[in-house]
Amino acid sequence: MTDRSVIYPCMSDTRPGPRSRSASGRGGKAAVGRPGEKAASAKASGPASPKALASNRAERAAERRGAIIEAALDEFVARGFTATRIDDIASRAGVAKGTIYLHFKDKESMFEELIRTALVPLIGRLHAPPAMGGSVRDMIEGFARMFIQEVANTRRGEIVRLIVAEGPRFPSVADFYYREVVSRGLSAMRALIELGVARGEIKPKDLARFPQLMIAPAIVAVIWQSLFSRHAPLDATEMFRVHLDLIFGERRTA
Repeated sequence: MTDRSVIYPCMSDTRPGPRSRSASGRGGKAAVGRPGEKAASAKASGPASPKALASNRAERAAERRGAIIEAALDEFVARGFTATRIDDIASRAGVAKGTIYLHFKDKESMFEELIRTALVPLIGRLHAPPAMGGSVRDMIEGFARMFIQEVANTRRGEIVRLIVAEGPRFPSVADFYYREVVSRGLSAMRALIELGVARGEIKPKDLARFPQLMIAPAIVAVIWQSLFSRHAPLDATEMFRVHLDLIFGERRTA
């Protein structure tokens, strides 16, 4: 099973803990409490409040939604986006087909949810300014490490690979990915490049026109991991470092 903290981070274990047994008096007889204590006990064991019931329903719905998303990714990876059927996802998730339609209108909306929950939050980290005293290179290297650890080397990478493989046949999915991930990532990277140029850290001023060049190793790492790693394992971190040496005109040792 997929680690939901990677693909669907809002999922958590919401199962209640074991109930403690009530205290007993001597000889196995139940201890007799005071009237006020009896009333409090009765109130505590009474029916749950509407607010608590609504909270429980919301938790169960979130669990079902997470199970559906997890099953959808498994099916997309195993069969490809085109061949995957809603029935297959429902069977893998252990829910009725009708339950899926309570959460998603079609396969495309499920894929969009995968993108929104697994990848969009990572792009937000690029918009943070460099730490006090830190360089632009430090910021980009931090992004590279994060991408390799949390995307290229996890099942998030499967989402990117599916976009590359299926995007041309499903332009609406590719458009969503571009709006939510690619355009935001390019905008943030362009801003970092411009800051590096202004500080004198980056010499090629035209690089800001092509921020794709800065993040190209990240895409290569994802594709290579899927297709060729069994033939020639890739040290993606080292590749990214060498790439930045070329851009920043400096050599850093590991």
